[in-house]
Amino acid sequence: MTEDEPRLSAREMIERLEPALSPKRRLRAVVALAAGSAGALFAGALWWSEPGPLPERTHLAFATLTVFCLAWACYGGWLVTRRVPLFAADRVIAAWLGLAASLTTTGVLAAFAVQRGTGLGLPLAVGGLFVAGALVLVVRAHARQAALLRRLRELTEPPSS
Repeated sequence: MTEDEPRLSAREMIERLEPALSPKRRLRAVVALAAGSAGALFAGALWWSEPGPLPERTHLAFATLTVFCLAWACYGGWLVTRRVPLFAADRVIAAWLGLAASLTTTGVLAAFAVQRGTGLGLPLAVGGLFVAGALVLVVRAHARQAALLRRLRELTEPPSS
């Protein structure tokens, strides 16, 4: 580096070291976008094309499924368009989407089980496993993001004397 060349800040050096999304992560974003869009389209088409009136809980199930598919499609679209380092924000968002979907699905299945008079054991056990897995992902995503942001602060703060 010569005196004529501008000196890069730590943030600029970090941005030049690695693209915002690796090819693997970009592929995951495209899959989330495509799967979310296809799921929302399929659920919406199925819901719209039902020949007769549907029970309220069926409307709720279709609406919930469509909303979660749209959320994943929006997440995938957002991620594909990012051109800056995300510092694990994508992981945090995906983990929270997974937790929200797990909690909602568990709640809806438990409500259906109560309405039908079947036992709550199986829906709560299976839902609990999914919620526990989603919680683990949320904790891991937040820990990864905190580590990356801590490292960024270390690199960008001026050294103390």
